[in-house]
Formats: sequence, C-alpha cells, structure tokens
Amino acid sequence: MTYREAIEYLHSLTDYEKRRIERYSPETLDLSRVERLLEMVGNPHRLYPSVHIAGTKGKGSTSAMMESVLRAAGYRTGLYTSPHLHTFRERIRIGADLISRQDVVALVEEFRPLIARIPGITTFEAITAIAFTYFARQKIDVLVAEVGLGGRLDATNVIRPEVAIITSLSLDHTYLLGNTLPEIAAEKAGIIKNGIPVVTAPQRPEALAVIEETARARQAPLTVMGRDWVWEPGPFDQKGQSFTVRRIGDGRDDLAGEYWIPLLGRHQLQNGALALAALQILLERGFRLSRAAAQEGLRTVKWPGRLEILSADPLVVVDCAHNPYSTEVLRETLQEWFPGRRWVLIFGASTDKDIPGMLRALLPIAGHLIVTRSDHPRSATPVELADMAVSVGGGAEIAVNIRRAFQRALTLLGPDAGILVTGSIFLVADAREEWAEHNGQPVPENDRTD
Repeated sequence: MTYREAIEYLHSLTDYEKRRIERYSPETLDLSRVERLLEMVGNPHRLYPSVHIAGTKGKGSTSAMMESVLRAAGYRTGLYTSPHLHTFRERIRIGADLISRQDVVALVEEFRPLIARIPGITTFEAITAIAFTYFARQKIDVLVAEVGLGGRLDATNVIRPEVAIITSLSLDHTYLLGNTLPEIAAEKAGIIKNGIPVVTAPQRPEALAVIEETARARQAPLTVMGRDWVWEPGPFDQKGQSFTVRRIGDGRDDLAGEYWIPLLGRHQLQNGALALAALQILLERGFRLSRAAAQEGLRTVKWPGRLEILSADPLVVVDCAHNPYSTEVLRETLQEWFPGRRWVLIFGASTDKDIPGMLRALLPIAGHLIVTRSDHPRSATPVELADMAVSVGGGAEIAVNIRRAFQRALTLLGPDAGILVTGSIFLVADAREEWAEHNGQPVPENDRTD
C-alpha cells in the first residue's frame, strides 16, 4: 500500500464523519467492536496510564497543554486528537513528532485482515485501535487522549484513565447528542469511570448537575473549576497572555502560581487552569511533576489554527470556531485583543452546523463578508452560505475557493481592518496552506501526495 491508499482504506470503512447518522446510540456506535479489535492485538491500551478529555469546546487545546507539560516533566508522551488540520499524521503523536507515513502504512496493512473480521467497524474505531497499538509499541509513559465525539460511546472510552477532564459544554452535534445541555452533558459524562477523579470546567447549572450526579453515582472525586480552583487573567499581547491559578480550600496546591501561554483568548486561561488542576491530581497519584515543568510546558505549547495570527501586516487571523458558542467567544476575544478593528470575514462551514447562529455572532464585527468552501464533502456551498447570510440580515460575496477569497479580501483592507478566516477546521487548514504559499513560505505538510 501507499500512504494515500492506507488513508483511503481507513475512510472506506463506516465513516460517521462523512455519513450522517440519525442517532448516537449503541445501535450505531458500539464499544464492543473496538474492544474486540484491541483484544486481537493484546489490549495495548492497558499498558500505559492515560488522561481522557471530553467536551464541546477546548478539549484539543487542553489536550495539547496536558501533553506539553507532561513532556516538559520528562515523560515520553502519546497524544491522540481529532480531527486534523493538514495531515492525518497529526492525530497520532509521540511528543512533538507525528507518526511517520511508513508506520501508518505498516499498521494499516497489519490491521486490515483483523478489521475485516469485525462487521460494521467504523473509521474512528479502527484509527483508535491502531493509535493505541502504536503508542504501546513506542513504549510511551503516558497517553493524553481526546474524545472524538460525545464520550459515552466514543471509541476512546475503552481506556481507564488516571484522571478524566470535561471541558466547556455547549450545543453542538445536536442531531447526534441531543438538543439540550443536560442531554449533551450526559454523553460527555459517560467518560467518568468508577473511582477515577474527574475535573470539569465551569458549566451551566443544568449541565453541571448531570456531571455531579454521574460522579456521585460512580464515586468519582469531582473537581469543579471556579469552585475548587480559580484563575485570574494577567497582561496579554499578540504573542500570548499570563494568568495565575490557585486552589480554594483544603488540599495540595503544588502547581498554584503564575503562568504564561502563547495562545490567545481568555477562554484559553480556563483551559490552562483546567489542565493544571488535572495535573495536580496526577502529581498526587504519583506522577513526577513540578511547577517549573508546568510553567515550561504551558509556555511552549503549540496548537495551531486557534486564534492564530498568520500575519501582523496585513493582519490575518484564523480560528477553528464551528458553532455559535465558539464564534461568540471568538468575537469577544477579537474585540478585547483588537479593539475597534473591523474584519473582512472569510467564512465557510459544514452543512451539519448551526450556520445562521455562527453568522449572527460574527456579523457585528464584520465590515465585509466573503463566503467560500473547503474541499471537504460536508462543506456547505458558497451559494447556500450567502442565502443564510441574507436570512440573518447580512450580505455576502461568493468566492469559489480560499485563494479567490484571500485575493478579494486583500483589496478590501483599510487601515483599521483585518482578515478573519473561520467557520470550520477544514477552511482554516486551507487558509494556512494558501497564505503560506502566497507569501513564499513552506506549506504545512498535508496528505495530497503519496
């Protein structure tokens, strides 16, 4: 197999990232399939400790922060995240290194006959089993695993972690997870295991009640950010921001103190504090961690495509916001970081998202709207996006792709304007590649070649 053939094979399996299902239930997603596949290769996920992270917003950033701190503390780390920006290899990492193309091919060839013995196994289940096997063979010390979708029935939920983390919850994937926050919280809280500590971000009362009840039922010690740990923002600029974190009440607070992160947006401080509270639990469970390692890990964390400044002159910002809540956070952050700035908004989104809700959040800061699409099968067409913009009181120009969108946006820039690209991770990936090519810079590695 070539690398491209290996990736195409994985996506030839049942792929719920591309084929919309009507309900998220044991009839469609069943942990027994991935459990059976892992058993065939000796249950590699039981050979190393892990951290499990679910949530609607911030789980990728929190995962990156956890991994970076553990690596700074001297651990050989595995990081499993999804989706990816540019290349499938980003999903499976050892420290800062992506899995090689050769290892992807070898593992897919090895797993292919095993996968054939399990009817209905999904793309994500197969990738998860391959990743967990790779981590074991690479002899990692600890895995940081991000949930793919939901939590309760997600393929990653076969692990028994040292600590579980639930990041901020909001309405997303409602056609699968439910139309209310309590329904979504119930799916995310499905990662809580009997007796395993869990840390949650501040949640709406109705969501927190579900998490608290699940933790009580499973006798899982629960830490609630904003109640048991608090953080305070410090100075910020276009390179990053500082904050302090401390524990409230009794209990050890070895990791309390001042930190700096190179990620923008006050919501990232919540993610940073959440990671530190979970790291404190790992420390108390025997992990070798120090405040100095935590400071170094957060200072050097990388998580591209999230409020990332591609250029200061002209100002070009990209962000992977893909639901109304995340676009509202994006708007508020831009108003704080770039007060008075008007934006030429380049927008594209997947058809299964609340596109009108996202546009309502972004139009107040947009001086001009250009709608386009990424090369992803779920992408809404520019014509559909333009119609939705009109339906919420806006107007839009259509661009057939991100290159044309950038070309037009650059002609619209005034002295107090910037270009903002958002709406989907797929569009942000296209924008990062196009902007690099436009400026003669190295284009991020992607999967378009063997």
